Amino acid sequence: MKLDIYVNYPGTCKAAFQFYEQHLGGKITMMMTHQQQPNAAALPDNLKNAILHARIEIGNTVLMGADIPQAEPMRSAYLTLRLNTPQEAERLYALLSDGGQVFMKMEETFFASRFAMLRDRFGTNWMILHENQ
Repeated sequence: MKLDIYVNYPGTCKAAFQFYEQHLGGKITMMMTHQQQPNAAALPDNLKNAILHARIEIGNTVLMGADIPQAEPMRSAYLTLRLNTPQEAERLYALLSDGGQVFMKMEETFFASRFAMLRDRFGTNWMILHENQ
């Protein structure tokens, strides 16, 4: 058994996955739009280029997603990035917080040399963590 993560986006799935691929070292392994499904001719024009299903591998984790018109930002759940160096934690914090919302700024805590909580510009919640060694 394997547990994967599925996130709904309000029309930004493709941009989010491309951003994660570029900046998190991920690899998009599937990206299907609604117009690629059978009977796509019956779809309204505003849905044809929306993402029906996408899949990206980041490290040993699979993140899947889709565009859902009324999707809201994540609540009470976080994707957690555990980094090998404080510098990498700082780099990713800067990238993911740009245009997003910071819930807890990057700082040292009793359990980590770097820890932060934020929502990126695509609505995905992240915890960034470099644990004390």
